[in-house]
Amino acid sequence: MPTLNKIRSALAGATGHRGRPSAASPRPDLRRFRITLTVFFALDGFLFAGWVVRIPAVKAQTGASSSALGLALLGVSAGAVATMMLTGRLCSRLGSQPVVLACGLLLPLSVALPPLTRSALALGLVLLVFGAAYGGMSVALNSAAVDLIAALRRPVMPGFHAAFSLGGMLGAGLGGLVAGRLSPTRHLLLLAAAGLLLALLFARPLLRFGLEPARRERDGAEAAGGGPRAAGRARWLVAVLGLIALCTAYGEGALADWSALHLADDLSAGAGLAAAGYSVFAGAMTLGRLSGTPLVERLGPDRVLIAGGALGCCGMLLGSLAPSVWLALAGFVLTGLGLANVFPIAIGRAGDLAGPGGVAAASTFGYGGILVGPVAIGFLADWFSLRTALLTVAVLAAFASLTAWATRRAVLPRG
Repeated sequence: MPTLNKIRSALAGATGHRGRPSAASPRPDLRRFRITLTVFFALDGFLFAGWVVRIPAVKAQTGASSSALGLALLGVSAGAVATMMLTGRLCSRLGSQPVVLACGLLLPLSVALPPLTRSALALGLVLLVFGAAYGGMSVALNSAAVDLIAALRRPVMPGFHAAFSLGGMLGAGLGGLVAGRLSPTRHLLLLAAAGLLLALLFARPLLRFGLEPARRERDGAEAAGGGPRAAGRARWLVAVLGLIALCTAYGEGALADWSALHLADDLSAGAGLAAAGYSVFAGAMTLGRLSGTPLVERLGPDRVLIAGGALGCCGMLLGSLAPSVWLALAGFVLTGLGLANVFPIAIGRAGDLAGPGGVAAASTFGYGGILVGPVAIGFLADWFSLRTALLTVAVLAAFASLTAWATRRAVLPRG
């Protein structure tokens, strides 16, 4: 019974039950490990954004048509999805920290490969490697974060995802500044060198802390009750959390690819103002994640999930149907604030329930939303209109909110 009580207390901290956090300050090694994980989350976003801003230059360099480029870019998604479940198993067997370091070294190396290609086929093949490293990094980082959350007994997952967003904003901004001065090859090679150096600098503090995989699996089995019925229930709850993550990621992918076109074509915005659509959404999402930990501590993860989905729905209704550019931008801000913490909470709770395998499963669902969103919006825009297509983001945000409300006692228990 004492062991079970300790496990419940750890899970309560990981999921952010109401109540004040422990007054005791975290141990220095926990603080160092949290800083280290934050750096790796930021590095993940920084490298991915650095590649994204050079896609037009790589397209011109390879001579790929738009359709050929679209097929080549599927390599990132295919590599990521294929790797995520394997990464979950590796984290369970070896521990999350060694896998984070391995992916943290592979990701910078792989980001240097795309500008070295000279055909769409070669580009698609190297993007499989890049996608595998990116997907593996995402799962390993979130698995390590779940371990740290249990040790800290604070719901700090949104802060890690804020670091990813900040890294992405920095990578995109830097890429825009150097795009006219550096070739994509030189730019991405410099990113690779910087990423490798940073990963090596933080390798020691990353590897010095962590739960042994065998102990984590044993604790998870005890907490679940150890029977097949409990394991099946945990898998069902992870699937629910993955579905909630998918609904959020769908909106993020849709706004990344279609917000500028909506502002330009439907609301006659200029090129600069249209480009601000995704920027204000991403900025609002970053601010929402930076405030996510105190929100979860004060309100509880269930209320943050339910209210976040509802706010995202209202924001996207405004963003889709607004008669002016400024009202649409305001809607994008509300959408970003609402959806900001849904994905981190869902992934963190999946890790509580099923360890790295739960993180991998929920992440795969979520990444599926990023894949499906832009494609679905495109088909619906052809059949109906872009305004109507973007309303699906609001529908799925509402669905995520209702799902979180309906399953709140099972998925996010209050203790």
